[in-house]
Amino acid sequence: MLAAEIARAGIDAVYSYGGRTRVPANQPLPTRIGGFGGVSGLVDYIRSEHITHVIDATHPFAAEMSRNAVAACAEIGTPLIALERAPWMKAPGDNWIEIPDVDAAVAALPEAAANVFLAIGRQHIAPFATRTQHAYTLRFVDPPDAPLPFAADVIVSRGPFTLEGELEMMRKRSITRIVARNSGGDGARAKIDAARRLGLPVIMIARPQLPDRLRVESVPEIMQWLGHRACLGA
Repeated sequence: MLAAEIARAGIDAVYSYGGRTRVPANQPLPTRIGGFGGVSGLVDYIRSEHITHVIDATHPFAAEMSRNAVAACAEIGTPLIALERAPWMKAPGDNWIEIPDVDAAVAALPEAAANVFLAIGRQHIAPFATRTQHAYTLRFVDPPDAPLPFAADVIVSRGPFTLEGELEMMRKRSITRIVARNSGGDGARAKIDAARRLGLPVIMIARPQLPDRLRVESVPEIMQWLGHRACLGA
């Protein structure tokens, strides 16, 4: 939605994907794929491409990229805003175990064997190899390009997902526990609603701490910021 609004407004922009995205979704803007080479590389890119404004619309758990963006923009005085989804809030009927990080999530798993839906992205699964008594279900956007660190049932699918679909998946695989990151937003929320419906415990990993920056939660707020700061049609 953000890219579509920017394209509709006729703003000259580039949409940057992280290097882990092998088959990115189509966007109505020019795109690039890959990292920048840390803060210095991002500074060089902003300068060489004459970037005047930066919108950090990365995943809430892409902490390194967000920190680099804050540091790079501060170094050269480029205005930065973050589009950040509101986190999910625990609701009546939820059975959450709220923990700070992946290592704590591993420790929070029961000793007895469980059927675990591990919904945290492939780059974070390695620590769970120490708990091989569990049967894991994983879901990735792209097929794994290397052997997994443990045996697992792998689903390759791109969201958004529906409540009905998540209920069917969890029932079919007899899921008894879910490990999730508090990504927020609507696209991945269905698994949380399904867990509530089925009475399943959710080990919920909190978001990483990030530097202070200007943050908003909606595309209209981004467009208003661009219009005010860049005089591009407010």
